[in-house]
Amino acid sequence: MHNHLATPSGKPRARSFSIGFDGTPGPFNAITDVPGVTVGYATLISGDGALVVGKGPVRTGVTAILPRPRADLATPVFAGIFSQNGNGELTGSHIVEEIGAFAYPITITNTHSCGVSRDATLRWMQRVLPAAVDSGWGLPVAAETYDGFLNDINGHHLTSEHVARALDGAAGGPIEEGSVGGGTGMISFGFKAGSGTASRIVAWQGCTYKVGAFVQSNFGKRGNFTLRGLRAGPELVEPSIREGTPRAEKGSIIAVVATDAPFLPHQMKRLARRVPLGVAMTGGFGYHSSGDIFLAFSTANRGAALAPTGHIASVDFIPDTDIDPFLDAVIEGVEEAILNALVANDDMTGRDGNFVPALPKEWLKETFS
Repeated sequence: MHNHLATPSGKPRARSFSIGFDGTPGPFNAITDVPGVTVGYATLISGDGALVVGKGPVRTGVTAILPRPRADLATPVFAGIFSQNGNGELTGSHIVEEIGAFAYPITITNTHSCGVSRDATLRWMQRVLPAAVDSGWGLPVAAETYDGFLNDINGHHLTSEHVARALDGAAGGPIEEGSVGGGTGMISFGFKAGSGTASRIVAWQGCTYKVGAFVQSNFGKRGNFTLRGLRAGPELVEPSIREGTPRAEKGSIIAVVATDAPFLPHQMKRLARRVPLGVAMTGGFGYHSSGDIFLAFSTANRGAALAPTGHIASVDFIPDTDIDPFLDAVIEGVEEAILNALVANDDMTGRDGNFVPALPKEWLKETFS
């Protein structure tokens, strides 16, 4: 399938280099294979040269993930979170822990714009679905990773208008990867990284379900980089990062897992707990400064969230004893999503001439094709 080999703009995905993966991907090999889930971006790239705080260079953006169709965004989804290493932020995490659900869109951006994206989501909901916030409160999920090596992060270039653009533009089908949206200024294993996605199909008792993963990948040391079991980092010493300004280690990864399989909140937390295994398959070990925070949600059981008070509510769920294939799907999807974020990328130069190389395509061809 062409969608498995290239992004909509024609950037290569990992499978275009004949890299073999476990499991069966969905039609788009993306989180958008889960029915009703859409993704939108706003990407901000401008300026070159020396950093002038407030002016640039700018290498940032925001990603929006809508868990339900726009008209249904006030309907909660069952969810679970897991923090492998909490050196980061995901707003709304307390209510997810408390009630096992959340509503409204998810946004992912840079560390110093996380509050902007959260608040802008509420402004957007007030505009497009005012009844959802007129008589209640909203606690949107907003997450972040640090892009200050390439971006004027203290210039606060992301605005509510940019967040609204990402939310308004959210769509299904194949989605872009690499240096787009919140992933614009991100780095993994010393290579240019950013936004990546993948999906898996899971068959259970005559039904077919989708498990999709989306990552904002900004973690890892070069020497640990592993590609489908090949310890590639020690071999890939070059090309290396070039620093006009010394680089502090501030890596993180945010992952969002979506499924249409009916699971309860505790089961969604179990899926979220498997994300680190997919990260580890690529050589990510959750070092001190890394904010490794993971969210999983299910679009099933819509009626349970709307059940009237005063009545017994009922839900469908797959038994815990049958959850293993879905755990496989999370691990496989996260691993491939990270590699897609790396492969669908080019070299980038940002603030102060700081340079981050792309994962070499010639090396990929020689090694796998």
